[in-house]
Amino acid sequence: MLKQHVSKSQPEFRDALLAWFKKYQRTMPWRGLHDPYLIWVSEVMLQQTQVKKVVAYYERFIKRFPDVQQLADAPLQDVLKLWEGLGYYARARNLHKAAQCVVDEFDGEIPRDYATFKKLPGVGDYSAAAVQSIAFNAPYAAVDGNIKRVLARLYLIDTPINETSSAKLFQQKADDLLDQEEPGLFNQAMMELGATVCRPQSPTCLACPVNQFCKAFHAACQDKFPRRIKTAKVPEHHIAAGVIYKESKVLIVQRPLNGLLGGLWEFPNEQIGESETAEQACIRCITDIVNLSVTNLKSLTRVRHAFTHFKIVVDVFECEYQSGEVVLNGPIDAKWVEVAALQDYPLPRATHKFLDKLNHT
Repeated sequence: MLKQHVSKSQPEFRDALLAWFKKYQRTMPWRGLHDPYLIWVSEVMLQQTQVKKVVAYYERFIKRFPDVQQLADAPLQDVLKLWEGLGYYARARNLHKAAQCVVDEFDGEIPRDYATFKKLPGVGDYSAAAVQSIAFNAPYAAVDGNIKRVLARLYLIDTPINETSSAKLFQQKADDLLDQEEPGLFNQAMMELGATVCRPQSPTCLACPVNQFCKAFHAACQDKFPRRIKTAKVPEHHIAAGVIYKESKVLIVQRPLNGLLGGLWEFPNEQIGESETAEQACIRCITDIVNLSVTNLKSLTRVRHAFTHFKIVVDVFECEYQSGEVVLNGPIDAKWVEVAALQDYPLPRATHKFLDKLNHT
């Protein structure tokens, strides 16, 4: 039987959760810190990315950019290179831009005010609440996917968590439950509970420190919450990419700063049309994108890569420069570089999947 509804016993819920967190929290390089910059970087990296992947990136990033001033002063390409492989590159671009705003507008001091901090590029409700509560003990409830899952099970919330209109409801529940005295610690405890105990599949409910308050646990329907709206099947796009050799160098192009993989470098590529072969698409895209003619087109490999909302299959070809001057249509920059120098540029994960096959001579 459910001992108490959580809304009627919030002090007991908070005490139980915080006691558990203080004893069992995982060790992380950003835990226990109150430096807003260090916390901010960790929270940006943790968005849509698992802790185990973030740790190494975080440590390298902070070693290279130990404070907001050094991040602001760094070239964007250096920031993107360190972010390479972590995905969601808009996070890196916005963090870099926001650091410059902090230096230019706030003398390098990260705002202690929620509304002011939230105006920085890339800072949303979750980031603002997380940073302000953890760094400054400000009473703002952070709501991420883990916390939504905990709340949905605690209260048996039927509203789908991936429905836009549900955000307000989950925020209200989180605000109501927040520990006003230790908001930063409480937010972290809720995140930790969702990540390690109240997991999407196979939650360890018997080991949960707050199961006595959980409606889903006592109704034995944990696997039915949270609710989700079914999404459409993930589409798959077929792409042709061309590695153009000009003597010992290859041509790479830089994607526009806004949009998917913004600012990263890649080989010219385009989606294959319905009425063309991959080879035809490769020759066409090289002409369309960089205005060059090529010869000796040869298949190099095929790679597959998955993004959040779609998948790609890339047929990669090698070819030789024949004629023309580079004129860009889409990319914002282009460079002829030695194959060995490609490692100096931030490249998409899909490109890394075939770099070792390139001709280094």
